[in-house]
Amino acid sequence: MKEFIKIFLIICIGLLISSSLFAQDNGPINPDLDYAQVVYVRAVQGANYLWTFHVSVKHNDEGWEHYADLWEVVNPETGEVFGERILAHPHDTEQPFTRSQSNIEIPESILAVKVRARCNLHGFEGKKVIIKFTVMESDDYIIEFR
Repeated sequence: MKEFIKIFLIICIGLLISSSLFAQDNGPINPDLDYAQVVYVRAVQGANYLWTFHVSVKHNDEGWEHYADLWEVVNPETGEVFGERILAHPHDTEQPFTRSQSNIEIPESILAVKVRARCNLHGFEGKKVIIKFTVMESDDYIIEFR
């Protein structure tokens, strides 16, 4: 019985450590819509670890002077960018909006990715979504397989 408790405690500690590594963000988050907010992500894995990301972004776009201009998928530990979608124009009247990008290669060894959006004035300071590949669905994302 004592051996079981030890193993249980080791597993619990490991889960706590791993969840802290993939906290929602590793920097400041401003919930104001003047900052680009990732509101939902649908990640679809195809063949050869190639993914398609459908990312919904919300932002107070105000024409070309102030708009969400990019979203990207990054390694939350290293910041390595796996893929990005350039948002070619403001979406003043379409909020939130969803744009997709295919053929994003994510190595099999990666346990989680961070999806973040950028505003051309405020950078990446809005809400990000952490996708844990061991958790198929959350309030912020869903993972699908083809």
